[in-house]
Amino acid sequence: MRIISYNVNGIRAAITKGFLEWLQHANPDVICLQEIKATEDQIPVDAITQAGYPYQYYYPATKKGYSGVAILSKTKPNSVFYGTGIKHMDFEGRNLRADFDSVSIMSLYLPSGTNMDRLDHKFMFMDDFQNYINELKKEIPNLVICGDYNICHEAIDIHDPVRNKNVSGFLPQERAWLDQFMKSGFVDSFRHFNSEPHQYSWWSYRAGARGNNKGWRIDYNLVSENLKHKLKRAVILADAVHSDHCPILVEIE
Repeated sequence: MRIISYNVNGIRAAITKGFLEWLQHANPDVICLQEIKATEDQIPVDAITQAGYPYQYYYPATKKGYSGVAILSKTKPNSVFYGTGIKHMDFEGRNLRADFDSVSIMSLYLPSGTNMDRLDHKFMFMDDFQNYINELKKEIPNLVICGDYNICHEAIDIHDPVRNKNVSGFLPQERAWLDQFMKSGFVDSFRHFNSEPHQYSWWSYRAGARGNNKGWRIDYNLVSENLKHKLKRAVILADAVHSDHCPILVEIE
């Protein structure tokens, strides 16, 4: 199974930049999208169907043009779950899960901590999400959590760890949370195969950051420990340029 996660920073904008043509070429079985910034009636669902993805699930935020996640699939999932049941999380459209026969795939968009209020909200979200996943794993052991976590895990995952040590996304508390989340039963699929530096999934639009590869790796396909032996490949698809993020791919046997 080929699974891609992609923060598209607006699905309509990404489509105008060739996203659907790229999608047909990349050919994942399932793609998880974050920050779609649109409701289903604003999205060209027929064009996406024609691109090979007839099963489309959208979970937009209540606020127009903000946040939102989606899952596009070639095959019909057994069931789809919108949100977590936690009110302060769900109105921003940050969690969507599709259950297939052998694996459940989640599209996740963790908040960013752009100011103190949002940082407090982010930590509350992370704590509640951890508790939610702890319970979910009892029911669904084969889980792939794809998405934009808005956190760099290690110094290797950011272009300038010294200057960014006090910036949200690389704060010690955020990194510690992601570290313990992984240790609670998940594998960072990309790092399972690749330990090289300078591998990023997001670049600021400012000062030619992408051209100079001054990026952050904040997008992850985390896979349940019990699926570790089924991992075949995990790569960052940095050539895709429909967003300030790029897609990330994991293949599971």
